[in-house]
Amino acid sequence: MTPNDLVLTPLGLRFQGRRYPCTIGHGGISTRKHEGDGATPSGHHRIVGMLYRPDRMTRPADWARPIRPGDLWSDDPTHEAYNLMVRAPYPHSHEALRRADPLYDLVIVTDWNWPYPVRGRGSCIFIHQWRRPGYPTAGCVALDPRHLRTIAARLTFGARLIVRGR
Repeated sequence: MTPNDLVLTPLGLRFQGRRYPCTIGHGGISTRKHEGDGATPSGHHRIVGMLYRPDRMTRPADWARPIRPGDLWSDDPTHEAYNLMVRAPYPHSHEALRRADPLYDLVIVTDWNWPYPVRGRGSCIFIHQWRRPGYPTAGCVALDPRHLRTIAARLTFGARLIVRGR
């Protein structure tokens, strides 16, 4: 473990000597994650990407990629593009990355079940903005938008999100 890793603790997300309040999946932490369970998977998950809305913020890190209109994330375990970023039109189950609300204005992407996804094991775990303090996610880790931007500006590609099973 290094100071550049993000460590989920019962008191929040620890990063570079600070703790940030966060929320996790409504299914709690799981060692047996599967699609639709709402759980945040335990383990060491590498940070493999950062996406942001260029119409709503400046580039948070030099390795961040813009979210374009039509960018989607496939969450259909029956499709070959499961757990991959895809483009509209995409007739299978997916999440829109470019949303009307600010939830995905800044998204840190982990390698959970990626790049070679096991069908049904659960789609990507993101670190993104929370809806409000204490409101659970569908399995991701969510933060106050100011804290998320602070972390994104200091985060290095390949750092890890460490989630210990409970």
